[in-house]
Formats: sequence, C-alpha cells, structure tokens
Amino acid sequence: MGMTLKQIYSWIGIGIAAILLGVVALTSWYTVDESDQAVVITFGKAEEGITEPGLHFKLPWPIQSVETLSKETFSLNFGYDKENAENADVVRMITGDENILQADLVVQWKIIEPAQYLFNADDPEQILYNATSASLRSIIGSSTVDEALTDGKAEIENQVLDLLVSVMEDYEVGIAIQDVKLQEVDLPNEEVRQAFMKVTDARETMNTKENEADKYRNEIIEEAQGEKDAIISRAEGDKVERIEIARGNVAGFNALYNAYQSNPDVTRQRLVLETLDEVLPGANMYIMNDDGNTIKYLPLGPNGSATTIPSGEENTEDGSEGETANDNQ
Repeated sequence: MGMTLKQIYSWIGIGIAAILLGVVALTSWYTVDESDQAVVITFGKAEEGITEPGLHFKLPWPIQSVETLSKETFSLNFGYDKENAENADVVRMITGDENILQADLVVQWKIIEPAQYLFNADDPEQILYNATSASLRSIIGSSTVDEALTDGKAEIENQVLDLLVSVMEDYEVGIAIQDVKLQEVDLPNEEVRQAFMKVTDARETMNTKENEADKYRNEIIEEAQGEKDAIISRAEGDKVERIEIARGNVAGFNALYNAYQSNPDVTRQRLVLETLDEVLPGANMYIMNDDGNTIKYLPLGPNGSATTIPSGEENTEDGSEGETANDNQ
C-alpha cells in the first residue's frame, strides 16, 4: 500500500516543523559561566553585555546570536625576547638624555565592554600592543637613563599606566588597563654597561666627597659658632663687670665728695697720705710739726704698726736723727 502525495507532503511538513522547533529550542537558550560574559547580537547589532552567570533566553537564530568572552585578566608582554634576538630593535628606545635602553614591560588588562571589543576594531590586542609601545617610549623618552635604571622605575611605571589608560579610553575598544610592571630595564650591551658603571662609580665618589666636605664645613661652622658665642658671653660678662665697677667708683666718689664737703682739710690730708702709701708702699712716713721738729713718726710698713717717739728723744746732739727724718720724708 503506497503513500499518497498528500501524505508525503504532510510528513515533509512535519519534519521541517520539527527541525525548526529543534533549532528554536536549541538556539533560544544559552548559558553564561561565572568566568565569562556574553553579548547578544540582534540582526548584527550588539546589545548590552550579559555578565550574570546562569541560563538565559534569547530569540532563536538567525534573529539573535551570542558571543561569549572571558572576564579574566590577561597579560601582555612587551619586551625583549631572549629566544628571538630579532626583536631586539623593537624594544630599544632612547631616553631623554640620549641614551639607549631596552625594557621589558607586562600589562595587565581585561575586557569590560564586550560589544566594543568585538565590533570597534579588527584586532583590539594589536591596538593594545601598539599603545603600550607608544606609551612606554614616550615616558622613557622624557626620563633620564639614571631614573630608568635606578630609583625612578616606580615613577615611570605610574606615568606609563596613566598614559596607557588614557590612550585606550580614547580608542574605545572595550579594554581596561589594570596595571603595568617594568620587569627589567637594561643597557643594550656589555660595553655600554661597563661604561655606565664607571660613570655611576665616579658619581658616587663625587657625592661621597661632597658629603665629606659638607660635614667638615658644618663642623668648622659649628666650632666658629661656639667660639663666637663664647666670645660674646665673655664680652657680656666683662660689660657687666665694668658697669658694676663704674657704679662702685661712682658711689665711692660720691661718698668721698660728701666727706670733703663736710671737712675739706681732713679729707684732703687723708687723700694725700693714702696716695703716698700707694705710690711708696715700702717707705717710712714721718708726720712733722709746722716748726720742723719731729714729734712722732708713723711707720706705714708691711706690718701696719705705728710707733710714737717721746719729744725729748726727737733730736740727737748732732741732729743726725732730724736729718734722716727729713731725708726720708
């Protein structure tokens, strides 16, 4: 018993319908893993990215399709490949003080805009590589060889990071820069390294000598400062002493002047005797009457004693005592 043409068409229709239903069923659902992100494309136009993990619904193919991209962080190595010496010229760059360096840089990046990453550029990673090269060369070109080889690496890394982030934002290829790290910065060959080490050693020696000279200068300045302070201190002490002496002299003069006003004759005679004692400390002093006869003498010697001579013994027969008295006076 054969099938009629109508039945054959019916079975064909059922088969096509089953196939279409199968296609719809298979292409209307998609799964996003925790480490992935997806972009739904409707008639070639990208919709917003899907980052929530799990099972999602979409319109069947060919109305909508899905592109899945990773959310992980990728690494881009820009630098000298020891296994491929032909790349040496690629990573050599000139510093701001006209020295040649070769650098090894690692860039950490990830995809944050899947639609831009898929449709804004044919090769986003090549754009990232070119931007990394341009950023590193720009910053190295404005730095000195000393900064790149010594303590300026951290600053160079920060500047490269800021510039690379800015460039990639302008390109709008859906890539975000997480970090950059200079693995190695070196001179191109051994001869240049040796010459640079000699220059570095000479500079260190110069800095050491300058530090020693500064230390010696500071010591001399401190000694001079201390001596100056001592001189000033002594001068201040002398000043105070002289002022006090002058005040004492003024007070003594005022007291003497008051005594002189009270009794001029006695004060005058006392001043004369005190003056003679000062200018002739070892001499014997005789006090004479107005008539020239010696009545007593007052020896103002070292022991400070005084002796009175009776009047009968004042003159000897030949007058020698009186003459002696007159001579000593």
